[in-house]
Amino acid sequence: MSKKNVLFSGFTLFSLFFGAGNLIFPPFLGMESGNVFVAAIVGFILTGVFLPLLTIISVALSDNGLLSMGQRVHPVFGYAFAIIIYMSIGAFYGIPRASNVAYELGFMQVFSVEGKLPLFLFSLIFFGLTYLLSVNPKKVIDYVGQLLTPALLIVLAILFVRAFLTFTYTDVSPAEKFQSTPFIKGFFEGFFTMDAVAALAFGIVIINGLKDKGATDQKDLVRGTVYSGLIASAGLAIVYVSLGWIGRVLPHDQSLENGAEILVMASHQLFGFGGNVLFGTIVILACLTTCVGLINACARFFNEIFPKISYKGFTLIFVVVGMIFSNLGLALILQIAVPLLIFIYPISIVLVVLSLFQHFFGERKKMYVYAITVVTLFAFYDVLNTFNIGIDLLNSILSYLPLYEHGLGWTLPSLLAAAIGYVMHRKS
Repeated sequence: MSKKNVLFSGFTLFSLFFGAGNLIFPPFLGMESGNVFVAAIVGFILTGVFLPLLTIISVALSDNGLLSMGQRVHPVFGYAFAIIIYMSIGAFYGIPRASNVAYELGFMQVFSVEGKLPLFLFSLIFFGLTYLLSVNPKKVIDYVGQLLTPALLIVLAILFVRAFLTFTYTDVSPAEKFQSTPFIKGFFEGFFTMDAVAALAFGIVIINGLKDKGATDQKDLVRGTVYSGLIASAGLAIVYVSLGWIGRVLPHDQSLENGAEILVMASHQLFGFGGNVLFGTIVILACLTTCVGLINACARFFNEIFPKISYKGFTLIFVVVGMIFSNLGLALILQIAVPLLIFIYPISIVLVVLSLFQHFFGERKKMYVYAITVVTLFAFYDVLNTFNIGIDLLNSILSYLPLYEHGLGWTLPSLLAAAIGYVMHRKS
């Protein structure tokens, strides 16, 4: 396995992770953290970069990726959870969200359009291009790693270099939520990228890509995937720090509500109208590469589960479904997806941690069963709370759990359940 293939696989993985959400979270964190920016961005990188890297490593160490990880709990759970993951981050959320964000934050920054027809025409072109880039699975790393990622990095570098040469550092007091524990706040902000879940699918994209390049030995596949993860993680960390720094030093005299507004203003200050074109190009490239990766991952997975339908057939299905969902609008997409993401995120994290744990201490089935049962109950109840149908008394009791106010009340109970399951399995 050549170093060139590993390098381009790392570039591909970087682009798959670097979607619109990753673009807009760091600048807003930079603006709000002020003088405690360093502590906040370090916390952000731990969960926004290091946690997805651990997931990539966990997938690489599992024989069949997400599917085999879930089957350690139960074969039915393995298939059901894998299907939920791929549908949630794929057809129901990630794919149409990428197209909508590319339209609203990319295309509309350059062209003043209104109505549903421009969105339909844009999505037609966007998904047509996505299909052409995704339809040949053996070429995905070539297209994304060798063409799209360098283009994205060049455009980002133009923005970063100009910003570093233009903007100057001044003292700024942090927003209230960053004043006491900026590292912890940044740590929880990193969860919002949702890359720890996406890594469950993207890890398989890289493994399959390396196989297509001729890697057959399991150790080479694991080593190549881990090195690709390290390359992507280094790139993400550098880009996050740069984006956060832009938000930190951007001069502004008006209220900015999110990272997209910060980058639009920064691009306009640095390049005038050309800045709108620059920012629009960054967003569209970032969303396009993410969309290609998601469609490739989903099509390959479902082709393995239902081989009667070809990879190209599933690619076409996900392209068409993604286009239909895109034209429903971003607000409706988020309304549908948020409960799904709230449900799958904690289960995914626990599954990844247990998968890594077993490589040091051995596999214990009860450890998986107990921990996943507990975290699933917590995740299901969190979904109920999003619909305001939780139980007040139970919420009051659960509020005593550590990290509950951050939506991580499941952490300690799941850890205890895993420990009990580990001990019980050893005794039996």
